[in-house]
Amino acid sequence: MAERGAPPWRIAIVGAESTGKSTLAAALAERLGRDTGWRATWVPEVLRAWCERAGRTPRIDEQAGIAQAQADHIEAAAGSHDIVVCDTTPLMTAIYHAHVFGDHSLHAMATAWQRRCDLTLLTALDLPWQADGLQRDGPHVREPVDAAIRALLMQAGLPFVVVGGTGPARLEHALDAVTPLLAAAPSPRGGLFTRLAARESAQPAWGWTCDSCDSPDCEHAAWQLRRASVHR
Repeated sequence: MAERGAPPWRIAIVGAESTGKSTLAAALAERLGRDTGWRATWVPEVLRAWCERAGRTPRIDEQAGIAQAQADHIEAAAGSHDIVVCDTTPLMTAIYHAHVFGDHSLHAMATAWQRRCDLTLLTALDLPWQADGLQRDGPHVREPVDAAIRALLMQAGLPFVVVGGTGPARLEHALDAVTPLLAAAPSPRGGLFTRLAARESAQPAWGWTCDSCDSPDCEHAAWQLRRASVHR
């Protein structure tokens, strides 16, 4: 893995079902590539393709293979790109493995792999639930899954930024979170960082953080605080 602050950067998007992960991943990769000049791509969710191919959801003994395949696809993309936006990571397989089967055996592998990611974005529960084939159980599972993701990330000491908003605002909030990660490295094109430089400098002083917050501005400030403490 490359040193922190240098490509390839792995940007993970995790979140409960029907929270816009795939849409955000595609839009974020396109925007980052266009505005920075870095070679950017996104890696779709392996589980979706697996369910479409098999015509069913996976058994308990098939989950570990899906998690590993997700990791492998991301690493393959990182071999030829500067920025890889991940539409889920093994972490989400582990979360649903525990939710569906009551088995936490994938947690260790998933959190260890998640440390390879330079930034984790958690999609907020502010979009309406929509049915989408075999993968989605219903709106009632979103809150417990969201809580499980937060708990696992915090237990593992993995920082994350909540991304919310509808329409273009969701992408803009994601860009706000990504900019501090990429801004330190000279890029072929600097338009994105020029646009957000004023916002970075205008962030208010942050005196406290809360346990559960879906405000992207709040989470962005908290991420800046965590990032500053890591690089001291």
